[in-house]
Amino acid sequence: MKKVFLTLLAALCLINAEAQLKTPAPSPTQTVKQDFGLGSIELSYSRPVMKGRKIFGDLVPFGNVWRTGANSATLVTFSDEVTIGGKKVPAGKYGLLSIPNKDSWTLIISKQLDVTSPAAYKAESDVVRVDVNTMKLEEKTESFTIQFANVKPTSCELHIMWENTAVSLPISTDVDKKVMTQIDQLMNKDTRPYFNAAMYYMDNGKDLNQALSWFDKAVEMNAAAFWIHHQRANCLAKLGKKAEAKAAAEKSKELAAAAKNDDYVKLNEKLLADLNK
Repeated sequence: MKKVFLTLLAALCLINAEAQLKTPAPSPTQTVKQDFGLGSIELSYSRPVMKGRKIFGDLVPFGNVWRTGANSATLVTFSDEVTIGGKKVPAGKYGLLSIPNKDSWTLIISKQLDVTSPAAYKAESDVVRVDVNTMKLEEKTESFTIQFANVKPTSCELHIMWENTAVSLPISTDVDKKVMTQIDQLMNKDTRPYFNAAMYYMDNGKDLNQALSWFDKAVEMNAAAFWIHHQRANCLAKLGKKAEAKAAAEKSKELAAAAKNDDYVKLNEKLLADLNK
């Protein structure tokens, strides 16, 4: 009896050990988070591999709705409102679907978060549909890949690549109104972001005289900040005030040298060289 009991116990232990066996997922999940505008975009999808198979037009049929990955639905989350295909997409979580064809794809942002087969797709849940042309890749992409590229302050591209095919989805966001509202609000408080506000004005083609006034205030608050003097010199140069710009660049160079910051010493030397042309 004892021997039977021990045999059963050993068998149960073996079954339990096998139940806990963990092996690599054939289509591992990847989550990508990209800071964008004043917020972020987060993407979650599964990555199947080619394994010598013909993909588009075979494993992934042309003309059918595809979950744009393997296993579970592909999801994309926008922390702020974005614009896709000329249409504003509110902040939130969406399904990313596609309809591949040989020369073009239809990319779909959907309210549905659970589409894993064409039968589950409901067109009435579409938020926006965008037709994009396919691009041929010189080298094969073995693992299905979605990534963000050409990320700029107000625009980026979502690239989808597999086999020899790639497509790109342009995404944009309007940050100017939000930043200007912040500036208006913060400039009415005791602790004012003079430097950041001046940089935004200078970098985005706004009132340079106002930017210079804020640079002046920032210098008053932190006279040893060589980076502020340098950007003030850039602002003066943009305003055509060469003599003042040279003086500001020399001051920034002197302070940067004292702080042993070679990068800013070189930046000021380059600015001075440009101003002396």
